[in-house]
Amino acid sequence: METTNSIVIGQLIEKELRRQCKSAAWLAQQLECNRSNVYKIFNRPSIDCELLLRISNALSHNFFDVYTMRLGGASKAARR
Repeated sequence: METTNSIVIGQLIEKELRRQCKSAAWLAQQLECNRSNVYKIFNRPSIDCELLLRISNALSHNFFDVYTMRLGGASKAARR
């Protein structure tokens, strides 16, 4: 059984940013931070909810879904 610990959110953010053909500099501008901070985000296995919300809004992509899907799977397993 996978746990939320196996989600590396930074990698998912980087993958989505590349899918949209946007740069780390673009995301840094959206988040009002330095580009080097965006690269640090890419290496994070977890992230603050407020920052994840800001990134989700900037990329128009709900990164919370990744966690919600895992929660749904855990809830089903608990009911068995």
